[in-house]
Amino acid sequence: MLLCGLFGLLVQAVPAAVPAAAQGTAGQGTAGGATPAAVPSGGTIQEIRIDGAQRVDPETVRSYMHINLGDPFDPIKLDDSLKSLYETGLFADVTLARQGDTLVVKVVENPVINRIAFEGNKRIEDKDLEGEIELRPRVVFTRTKVQNDVQRILDLYRRKGRFNATVEPKIIKLDQNRVDLVFEINEGEITQISAINFVGNQAFSDGTLRGQLATTESSWWRFWSSSDVYDPDRLAFDRENLRRFYLSEGYADFRVVSTVAELSPDRSSFIVTFTVDEGPRYKFGKIDINSTLKNLDPETLRDDVKTQEGDWYDATLVDKSIDALTEAVGNLGYAFVDIRPKTQRDRKNLTIGLTYDINEGPKVYVERIDIEGNVRTLDRVIRREFRLAEGDAFNAAKLRRSRERIQNLEFFQKVEVTNEPGSAPDKTVVKVKVQEASTGEVSLGAGVSTSVGPLARIQIRERNLLGRGQDLRLGFQLSGISSQVDLSFTEPYFMGRDLSAGFDLFRNTLQGNESNFDQKRLGGALRAGYNVTEYTRNVWRYQLERRTIYNVGDSASFAVKSEEGTTVRSSIDQELIWDRTVGGANPTSGFQVSYETNFTGLGGDVRFLRNELKGNYYYPIGDSFTLFIGGAAGHMVGIGQDTRVSDRFFLGGSTFRGFEFGGIGPRDISSDDAIGGKQYYKGTAELRFPLGFQDALDVQGRIFADAGAVWGFDGDKGSAYDSDSPRLAIGPGLVWNSPLGLVAIDFGFPLIKEGFDKTQLLNFSFGVQF
Repeated sequence: MLLCGLFGLLVQAVPAAVPAAAQGTAGQGTAGGATPAAVPSGGTIQEIRIDGAQRVDPETVRSYMHINLGDPFDPIKLDDSLKSLYETGLFADVTLARQGDTLVVKVVENPVINRIAFEGNKRIEDKDLEGEIELRPRVVFTRTKVQNDVQRILDLYRRKGRFNATVEPKIIKLDQNRVDLVFEINEGEITQISAINFVGNQAFSDGTLRGQLATTESSWWRFWSSSDVYDPDRLAFDRENLRRFYLSEGYADFRVVSTVAELSPDRSSFIVTFTVDEGPRYKFGKIDINSTLKNLDPETLRDDVKTQEGDWYDATLVDKSIDALTEAVGNLGYAFVDIRPKTQRDRKNLTIGLTYDINEGPKVYVERIDIEGNVRTLDRVIRREFRLAEGDAFNAAKLRRSRERIQNLEFFQKVEVTNEPGSAPDKTVVKVKVQEASTGEVSLGAGVSTSVGPLARIQIRERNLLGRGQDLRLGFQLSGISSQVDLSFTEPYFMGRDLSAGFDLFRNTLQGNESNFDQKRLGGALRAGYNVTEYTRNVWRYQLERRTIYNVGDSASFAVKSEEGTTVRSSIDQELIWDRTVGGANPTSGFQVSYETNFTGLGGDVRFLRNELKGNYYYPIGDSFTLFIGGAAGHMVGIGQDTRVSDRFFLGGSTFRGFEFGGIGPRDISSDDAIGGKQYYKGTAELRFPLGFQDALDVQGRIFADAGAVWGFDGDKGSAYDSDSPRLAIGPGLVWNSPLGLVAIDFGFPLIKEGFDKTQLLNFSFGVQF
């Protein structure tokens, strides 16, 4: 940045010179000196003399002219020469004069830029502004280029939502015909959107349509969001959002007539108005499937069609039907398929009939797969996620699945997978362009929970170790009742095969839990997993641990006291997972089913067999609501010995809202300790929905119902309460994915319970990472 004292020279410089440049170079030349018409015509040019040239060689000046020695003094050629010299951008002024048979060309060279500086910019760094402008040091200064760069800077600020920004260029004259160029910037305030209005909508309210937009109205709670800042590109995207919404609701003729953004008189905000033409609402007419492929019965594909006659027209279901049909036909062995929907619109009856034409597509093969943008990640880490290989028949469905798998790695901020024509008509080149994301994490966590009290966690993790896709994690956690240290490593493709392998080491303690004893665990595990099908995975795990039960309370139950001491456990787990969910960590559709078996008794002191079955189903309702239905059941049995309290099933807290952790199930009469059960089942129904300001705060509400039971134990049946009768709790809750961490609050109201159960109205947790 220039010293402030330099601006004192502006008074002696030419502060008004740059703003006056709006005229253009041609105008400057005409006003600057003698016009060609002022040069007397007649006679022949015997000499061309160049005056005023300092940096530019006189011969270079002559080369730009359209007149030479021996030519007559032609006003037309002289005019062309004058314009040509101005168009070079090298001269601030040019005059042509005649002295006898000599043509005198007097030039005033534009100065050279010595340095470019920016003053007043706080929101945008100098390096970003320098990358936006075209002028550079040691480049010839011209007023037109300066004005162009002023406009580029203003455009950059407008993309940041600052339409009040102003830019004033100033120059400081130096010796040797050099100048320093200074852009004085007043950034102004962010120009927000004060109102979003709709004209022409009858089927849907303004509020419903606003919910479909990425752009939002400014509100006091949107302090972490930029969606209420005016952005022309976002508005163009919102036009498409409206179109997609109406097409999914049956309005096939819908169009956005206009989108107008008016700046308020004080230039502090915009008022956006969408004018729409909804048109009539259509239903699906007759749905047919035609095929030209040999030995393919179209009726066998009927279940893959998502569109049904009589339903409201939905363009998204048409796209989903094409995807499903493409995948189904491809699975039948037809590699080259072209599926196109043919519509028959009946404007009288307001129906749209559909015929899915299945034809043999062009035979195209994958010539090669090109990957770019991966600075750290090795090529093979990306290639092994492809469902296509070089030389395979091109398949659009497999290409989409490959892109999903690469995105699911979470190694990249952006993944683009496209295909381009290859070296021959029957070949295509798959292009993969990625943008690396940060995969190393050092996170500190703090929070509080009704289950474990205050908690803190430190975790160091690298999800893409050395660019090989390996996952290494070291964690430390401390809470009001527990402490934990764990180390884990995972190699996703062990020995170059589609087989993940890894190990875990852990040490944790649990103090004063629901059963009146402390517990210490020290051990490790080896695990391996592989895909059975594209969406089904099998995981095996061997674990060896040393477990110590100590600090058993004097009033503890006999079952707990009998377990005091140290045992060695050697176990093997097997879990089969079928996952078809969509939405990553927060699914919005699809289902997941898992079955886990645990056998403990490969040596050691403890022997039992435990089985658990779990299932979750997510069903989207509209664009914002999600219905979640989950279920789980478990059973365990001791092998040659009784089961132990520390191995049994417990429900409550976050696993069964409305009850304390361990608040459901067998309970010792004398000590009131929860002793766990050998069997359990649980079902959950939950409706998740936005709370109106989800875009700004990412808050979701939910209404839930939890039902289930835990029962059965080994030992004296007369010493404990036990019942397999179902319990039921309902209530509301919310989840806020705040910038400071995940906040979850649930109010559970038990409707069906036993007298010995322990209830809990409020269940909440709060965590933060920074």
